[in-house]
Parts: sequence; C-alpha cells; structure tokens
Amino acid sequence: MRSVREIAEEIVDREGGYVNDPDDPGGATKHGVTIHTLRRLGLDLDGDGAVTEADVRRISREQAVEIFLRHYYEAPGIGRLPEALRASVFDMYVNAGANAVKILQRLLGDMGLRVAVDGIIGPETARAAHEAAALAPEHLADAYGIARRNYYFRLADARPASRKYARARDGGKGGWIARAEAFISPRYHMTEAEFRARVAAWD
Repeated sequence: MRSVREIAEEIVDREGGYVNDPDDPGGATKHGVTIHTLRRLGLDLDGDGAVTEADVRRISREQAVEIFLRHYYEAPGIGRLPEALRASVFDMYVNAGANAVKILQRLLGDMGLRVAVDGIIGPETARAAHEAAALAPEHLADAYGIARRNYYFRLADARPASRKYARARDGGKGGWIARAEAFISPRYHMTEAEFRARVAAWD
C-alpha cells in the first residue's frame, strides 16, 4: 500500500516542471503548484515582497510535495474518505480543487445516498462515502474515476481552449483523460475508437 507521501510524490511527477500556458486558468505552474496557490498561501519564496512567476520558478519538488500534503490532503480532510478513493480524490483535488469533492458528492447522490454538493468533506460526506464503499467495494474507485473523466469532457465541451488538455495533437487521448484513466481499471478505459467518437463534435 502506498503512503500518502508516495501518492503526493507521484502527483508531482505527473504534473511536471514549469509551465505558463495562456490557455490554462491556473496561470504559471511548477510541479502542479500554481501562482494562485502561492499567493493564497503567502509564499514569497524569493523574499522580494511580492509573489510572482519568479517564485513559481523557485518551487522545489519537495516544497510541492509538502504543499500538497498539507493543503490538498490534510486540510480538505481526504483522509476521512475510504482508502479506495483517497489517491484519486487527492490527485483530482490538486488538479481541480473543491470540484474533486463535488464530483464525489454527485456520484454518491446518484447512488441514492443523501449528501450535499458543497465541495466539503464533512461528516455527512465521509459517512456516505464509507457507505458507498460498503455497497460497492469493487466498483467505487472506478465509478469516481469515470466521473472524473466525464468532468473533463464537460469542461472541454464548454471551453474550446481547454480541449488540447483532453485531446492530444495526434487526435488521441490527452493529458486530462490519461490522468483520469490512471485511476480506472483497464476494462473501463475508453478505446481509441470510443474516444475519437466522443470528441468528434469538437472538430
């Protein structure tokens, strides 16, 4: 079983180095830590009195791991969730903030469990998640991963500038879809034909 730190290290590896894509609402990012996160946390790494892109460039891999552990795992209470969900929800929280929890809450609602869709892992959500894990122990992680994948598709449907994150230049699966499917059993991965059919309307 992987430790939470190992999961955080995998997220950092998945996120990659410094990027500043004008189509990415997150802005300047390194190891998955955005400039908005640094500003929210008040992390002026170069000590010049302002949090800028220069601070993003200074983030080390270990600093990114610590930020994720403290602010994206411990603070939102991901440890309250069933073990089968933690890695995927943690990864999605780094990528999409509280939307990671809202995706789970909507899934729990679809399973007939009463839970508010507020993006907060409170007692109600934790209890419903554990109940769902008991009801479908072999399927809950896959169901959440599929819900993540659908979330990415909906984002790309609504925002053409984001489609490059869901579809690669060669027309195959892009980073968002590969990221979601990393947490889904292979039998539920989309085939290339299924994927291309799903995104055909984007052309």
